[in-house]
Amino acid sequence: MSPRRRVQDDDQPLFAQTDVPPSRRLSTVIGSALLVATAAIAICAWTLVTHEQHRRAALKDVEALAAVESFMTMFTTPDPFHANDYLATVIEHATGDFAQQYQDKANQILIAVARSEPTTGTVIAAGVERWNDEGSVNVLVAVENTGKSPDGKRDAKVATRWLATAQKEGDQWKISNLSQVL
Repeated sequence: MSPRRRVQDDDQPLFAQTDVPPSRRLSTVIGSALLVATAAIAICAWTLVTHEQHRRAALKDVEALAAVESFMTMFTTPDPFHANDYLATVIEHATGDFAQQYQDKANQILIAVARSEPTTGTVIAAGVERWNDEGSVNVLVAVENTGKSPDGKRDAKVATRWLATAQKEGDQWKISNLSQVL
């Protein structure tokens, strides 16, 4: 058959005619486009909201970790020549039971710090264990203490792990519980 076939009156049409008027087709296309656009906007809004929630949670984690790391560096670096300042700084950054324990044992802590060798504490790693319902956070911290042996001839390194509970009071994070993890 030739591509230039003759069409006769009794031949069947190649395309079936639809009974939908053109104005109805246009409104169907516009309606479908609006529905797709509305769904796209809703998905974008949901994505934005969840992204903002994750960003705020990450910023909150970073803020709490920075405060706990700073405290642990100070806490594990006692200076026997400034024992009173050390104790005052620990109590300043403490709250709740932890602050009460340090105030109750202040004299014993002063004597222990004054008799100790100077050491330097370095936070190796820290991570949020969990957020508690009242807004406090449990942070697991790995610390390495370095110092000289009592005879001054050897360097001594000791690694320890701590579980610190911090809570925000005003604009400052304070430690409400601190325990060494074995």
